[in-house]
Amino acid sequence: MKAPASPIVIAIDGTSASGKSTNARLVAKALNFVYVDTGAMYRTLAWYCLKKRVDINDAKAVADLCRRWKTKLICSDGQARLLVDGYCPESEIRTTETSAAVPHVAAVPKVRAWMKRTQRACLQFGSLVMEGRDIGTNVFPETDYKFYLDASLEERTRRRVADGVRENLAARDERDSQRAAAPLMIPLGAVIVNNSGQTPEETSAFILAEIHRRQQARRDRLGPRLNAEAT
Repeated sequence: MKAPASPIVIAIDGTSASGKSTNARLVAKALNFVYVDTGAMYRTLAWYCLKKRVDINDAKAVADLCRRWKTKLICSDGQARLLVDGYCPESEIRTTETSAAVPHVAAVPKVRAWMKRTQRACLQFGSLVMEGRDIGTNVFPETDYKFYLDASLEERTRRRVADGVRENLAARDERDSQRAAAPLMIPLGAVIVNNSGQTPEETSAFILAEIHRRQQARRDRLGPRLNAEAT
């Protein structure tokens, strides 16, 4: 009997506005994997803090709320989602106020520990394409499929403005890179993709080609063993 395949995790990390979300969605769709937007999880907590009038600058208060809030992971339309009190906020987590609160919430070590457990629990849904800032370094450091997306500051700023968002990306990058808990950095063994001047289709095609190349190399390396397991 063929043994069930273990879930695969594609980790896509990178700087702000480097195309993580767009490309992760394209790759997940191409592979029929579940898409996981970890940034949305942090945004959800930031939104909930604001809703409950918790001071986002009070790390203990934020950690206490994260410990107590009632959440549930679900998979809907090929995407893992985090429900809070049975509700999945969408537009609420994309407001300017919520965006400004996210870095404060995300810097709390106990929040990051909670998020790591929750994000790893997404494996219950099968193979994943997970995007964020610490997937390959902290959440799934064991995966063989790590990608780090980046683009010039000018290009990333242009993308943000096109989305109607004005944000100091250089300051955001510096803050994320210098935080004590799971800072933004290039994961060990990650493929670095600078997609300045590229379309999302070009970038995702490159990522998919590299995934297929690595999968083929693994099959070639483990050929006899995999054939035995399949029988």
